[in-house]
Amino acid sequence: MQHSRLKFILQWADNSMILGQRLSEWCGHGPVLEHDIALTNIALDLIGEARYLYQYAAVLEANGKSEDDYPFLRKEQEFFNVLLVEQPNEDWAVTMVRQFMFDCHHLHFLNGMSGSDDPHLSEIALKTAKEARYHLKYSSDWVIRLGDGTAESKTRMQDALDKLAKFQNELFIPGEAEVEMIKVGICPDMGSIREKAFATFDEVIKEAGLTFAKPAVGRSGGKNGIHSEHMGYLLATMQYMQRTYPGLDW
Repeated sequence: MQHSRLKFILQWADNSMILGQRLSEWCGHGPVLEHDIALTNIALDLIGEARYLYQYAAVLEANGKSEDDYPFLRKEQEFFNVLLVEQPNEDWAVTMVRQFMFDCHHLHFLNGMSGSDDPHLSEIALKTAKEARYHLKYSSDWVIRLGDGTAESKTRMQDALDKLAKFQNELFIPGEAEVEMIKVGICPDMGSIREKAFATFDEVIKEAGLTFAKPAVGRSGGKNGIHSEHMGYLLATMQYMQRTYPGLDW
C-alpha cells in the first residue's frame, strides 16, 4: 500500500516536472515576449506543483531524502511520467497540442483528486487546479486560433495532432499504482476523468476545425519507467548541475 501510494505521487509529480522542464526550453525563444513569459509561468506552475508532491514523498519515505532527490538523482527508469510530456517541443504547434492534450487530462484529474481520501493530496489538487484552469484556457485558445487561422497554421496544427495522437491515451490507462489508489479512494476513477477530458478535447478540436482520429494502437510504458529516446537527453540537461555539484540545495 505504501509503495503504491509513493509511486502514484511520483507519477503525478513526474508528469508535471518533466512537462515543466520541456516548457522551460522555450524561455527566451517564444514567438513574442508576452507568450514567452506566459509559457515560462506555466512551466513554473507545473514545477511548483511537482515540488509539493516531491516534498510529500520525502515525508512518506522518511529516509533522509529531500524533494531534490526525486527530480535530480533518479535514473531514467525510475521516472513514471507518461510519454507525452517528454516529447520534444519542435515548433509552437507541437508544443500547444501537447500542452492541450495534457491540460484536458490534468484539470479533470485535479478536480477528481480534490475529493481524495488523502487530505494532503486533496489540498495540493485544490491549490493547483486554479492554475490548471488557466493552462487549459491558454492552450485551448491557441489550438482554436491556429487551427482556424491561416492555411499554414491549420496544416501545422493538424500535423501536430496526428503526430501526438498515439501518446494521448496513456494518460487515462491506470497503472498498477493508480489501480491500488482507486481501490482505497485516494485516486478518482480514470474512466470518469477520461470521459470529461475527451468532452473538453473534442469540443475545442471541433471549434478549431481540426480532425482527430484515435489511433488503433497507442504508445505507453512511461508509467512503468519505459521511456522514449528523448527522456535521457532531457534528464541530462535537467540533472546536470546537481550531478556535477552534488549536495547543493536548489
